Amino acid sequence: MKKAPFVAAALIALTAPAHAQDGNSRPEPVVQPLTIPLPADRPYPGTMQLRVDATDYARGIFHVRQTIPVTKGGKFTLLYPEWLPGKHAPRGAIAEVAGFKASASGRPLTWTRQPTDVYAFDIDVPQGVKSIDIAFDFLSPTRTTEGRVVVTPAMMNLQWEQVSFYPAGYFTRQIPVQLEVALPEGWTGAAALDGLKVSGNRYSFGVTSYENLVDSPMFAGRWFRQWALGNGVTLNVVADEEKYLAASPDHIARHAALVAEAVALFGVRHFDRYDFLLALSDELGGIGLEHHRSSENSRNPDYFTKWDENDSERGLLPHELVHSWNGKYRRPDKLWTPDYRTPMQDNLLWVYEGQTSYWDLVLAGRSGMQSKDMILAEWATNAGFYAVQAGRTWRSVEDTTLDPIIAARKQRAFPSATRTEDYYNEGGLMWLEADMLIRQATNNAKSLDDFARSFFGGREGDWGQSTYDFDDVVAALNAVHPYDWAKFLRERMQAPGRPAPTGGIEAAGYRLVWRDAPNSYDRDRMAQAKNADLTHSLGLVIDKDGIAGSILWDSPAFKADIVNGTKIVAVDGVSYSRERIEAAIRAAMDGKTPVKLLVERGGRYRTVEIDYRGGLRWPHLEKAGAGPDAFDALFMPKRAL
Repeated sequence: MKKAPFVAAALIALTAPAHAQDGNSRPEPVVQPLTIPLPADRPYPGTMQLRVDATDYARGIFHVRQTIPVTKGGKFTLLYPEWLPGKHAPRGAIAEVAGFKASASGRPLTWTRQPTDVYAFDIDVPQGVKSIDIAFDFLSPTRTTEGRVVVTPAMMNLQWEQVSFYPAGYFTRQIPVQLEVALPEGWTGAAALDGLKVSGNRYSFGVTSYENLVDSPMFAGRWFRQWALGNGVTLNVVADEEKYLAASPDHIARHAALVAEAVALFGVRHFDRYDFLLALSDELGGIGLEHHRSSENSRNPDYFTKWDENDSERGLLPHELVHSWNGKYRRPDKLWTPDYRTPMQDNLLWVYEGQTSYWDLVLAGRSGMQSKDMILAEWATNAGFYAVQAGRTWRSVEDTTLDPIIAARKQRAFPSATRTEDYYNEGGLMWLEADMLIRQATNNAKSLDDFARSFFGGREGDWGQSTYDFDDVVAALNAVHPYDWAKFLRERMQAPGRPAPTGGIEAAGYRLVWRDAPNSYDRDRMAQAKNADLTHSLGLVIDKDGIAGSILWDSPAFKADIVNGTKIVAVDGVSYSRERIEAAIRAAMDGKTPVKLLVERGGRYRTVEIDYRGGLRWPHLEKAGAGPDAFDALFMPKRAL
């Protein structure tokens, strides 16, 4: 593929004179030369040594030492990872780096941060020096207002890009590195890195590439358990307390079935080993992040111990596993980058994440990780949500692929008007429609399974990367079933003003309907969050403390000037509860009794009367007509039973 060059931070010279006729001073721009070497696909001369002391779990501080070979004196540029795979955006945690020092043979070296790229550190290296040492501390967040918490008294999530620098001028796959990490006494760690040697609390690994290191994080904890799932896959679990590790044989069998279903779908494995890293915690910051030979996952502590109550929680591991094929092995050409400074272009995330969001539910259904009812309920929730988004009129799904860069997942005043990262779930619904189209056109002789096997398959054990573009996707679909796939994809992903994405649901013989009780997915989500999702009635979500959020554009709540952060104090003169507001919505259906709320914002109180008569509404999928159920065929296991 053509490599995208860096754009120098140079301004185009202006033609205006230094002093205009009005006498005001007008400066000319200062041209900033490109001083950071472009990445080249050549071997780095020597192996970096990375030593991480992770024993200070009480304060969440990682102490880092790196030794980096150098070949000549002069300016030497080190980069801190900025554009991070899987996050699709510049999310490098440079602000948490403290106490940076550089030295050679014990002598301090001068360093300067580049003002036009704060992730780049220039170090003055004397002639004759063969290696330099750097030392710094990474001060991980200790509360959620500071960022994601990665260290608790019971566990930690070590992401090597947070605790390392790398030399500019090289593809990261060409930079060798050898890691050693010291864990707290009595803790056990797991990472998809080879050559492990354990001595006391010290874990050392064999030499690997910096790219593979960053792609192979570690979970470590006081309470740890491991299960083999077959096909070279291991489930590694850390928990807040030992009791949460009590998985039954049936629980593990379903995870093993998930792995077997994924291998049956794609036909080959693009890993020589794969490690699920799973944290069962309400203290560690939540995560679901893909890697080629592992994934970082977190679920509620009772993931195993209240298995029957956590059906809606069990789609995460299928999602991250699918990414080993879709996202890590096959990757959009403009999303692949040679280092962690080159900006990513996210346009095809509706394949990378969207199709993964489709397969995670399909594989969950085929393996028994999730029930059919829960999967259909999730699709109903997603379709219902997109049916009422005002932002659809001006913004395409593909434009939302740029949202990780535009918004960095920050909270918004009216997200339904701006749209968020809809390429995940709307992408999934689009791929459902594509699957049903192929099945119907070929009388069930072919399906999207055939696309998955041909497009994401390939050679067994190849855990490199294979890039693609839009035309490659279209060609692969046409090889399964000839159709105007370019038009199909462009209309649904690249055009704004589209109707709700219900084509696949309808092609499967179902329809989106509205009922006065939540579907199982919404019910479970509300129970876990302890909130009231009234999106499709009053047009808001109210949290356990009565605080309103997710205000739906042009909804009854919007028209009543309720905004995010408004506190619902009382309903009909009585203190707020979910039961009371739902009762008030039902009572208002008579057309005579508005929903009366006492609300507070910024210390100011007011009474609001909302003339809404539509009753409680939640989306459901309902079978339309007789005949075979297309979803039963979709969720039929593919593995040998």
